[in-house]
Amino acid sequence: MTTQTSWIQGSCQCSRGEQCDASQRDCRQQTRTCAVIKRAPNLYCWRRHGLRGFVTTGVKAEPTNSNGGLSPDYDIYVSTSTDPYFNLTLEDWLFRHSPESKPLLLIYRDSPCVVIGRNQNPWTEVNFPALRAAGIPFLRRRSGGGTVYHVRSHLTGIHLPRASFDRHATGGLGLRAIRSLAINACLNDRNDMCVGSDKMSLDSGTCSTPPTFSLYVSGFAYKIVNKRAYHHGPMLITTKLDALGGFLHPQKNNIVTKGVASVRSAVSNLQKYAASTTHESFTSAVVTEFRREFGIGTDMCVVPDSQETKSIGYIRKGMSELSTWEWAYSQTPEFTHTLSNTFSWGDVTVEIRSKHGIILDCLLLVDNAVRVFRHR
Repeated sequence: MTTQTSWIQGSCQCSRGEQCDASQRDCRQQTRTCAVIKRAPNLYCWRRHGLRGFVTTGVKAEPTNSNGGLSPDYDIYVSTSTDPYFNLTLEDWLFRHSPESKPLLLIYRDSPCVVIGRNQNPWTEVNFPALRAAGIPFLRRRSGGGTVYHVRSHLTGIHLPRASFDRHATGGLGLRAIRSLAINACLNDRNDMCVGSDKMSLDSGTCSTPPTFSLYVSGFAYKIVNKRAYHHGPMLITTKLDALGGFLHPQKNNIVTKGVASVRSAVSNLQKYAASTTHESFTSAVVTEFRREFGIGTDMCVVPDSQETKSIGYIRKGMSELSTWEWAYSQTPEFTHTLSNTFSWGDVTVEIRSKHGIILDCLLLVDNAVRVFRHR
């Protein structure tokens, strides 16, 4: 869907005397002393009317800004890009560069792709022939958790100081956003989001009956580093579910891996339970709940899908890294793959041991172990 964008120019006076276009607002000096203006005196504020249901504020800076106009000092970010390599790297950039003591919300959507967890084995998670036939890439993200299929699904990331990070609390924020759209939902014992009016308790927000009878609309992953942590995951709103299963059912069997295995679950879309639900309405609900939870009244930053933003050194290198063999395959934990076949002259079994995507050794058994060959 093409989003129509308009820019409305207003005026206000900052404490330092520079003009900024903010449609007669006061730059909220009581909570933010124009930190971005102090670093870039010619930075302008703009108001963007691109996402229906709420108003956002983007950032535009002069080309001399080393961060391409992108500041880590906002509380809420909405990316207009659907490039999964960019969005995953943007999330990591914000995680590494935003102030450690404040909460942060990032919302984005990706074009079709399969994303595996940091510690997963792609050969046990992904159907590579199906992905190649559809021209869909697979990526390894920087957080843990299981494999997910992104296809314009809504993705939300909540970043918090490590000391105050609580996965149940952040899951509860998303739960309240869903319920504000008149959709009955609950969190199961793994903190996954489930839907089904007879499977939840409105008081506790937890599933009142075994979650195997509920349909999943979201699952979450986490990353904790030093003083910072984040919680993120996709929300199924209008995803074509018939394609999802084919991409996430690998053809390879008999693999024993030390990697984290995905928990496969039946899934559903939010629109099944509230037909009027859209990416925009759910974004508005999440933003509203995030503001309420953390007492945030500042404007949000709309991150443009531009070459200027992608040229930021950290983002450019991060996007490049995600597409390399070293990141996608060499990060794979150790695993053993056993292959067997029967020939006219006997039975053959091959046991391959691999680590970091490289074969370490291979054990060949022929004719019920009458002959044994080992090659290193």
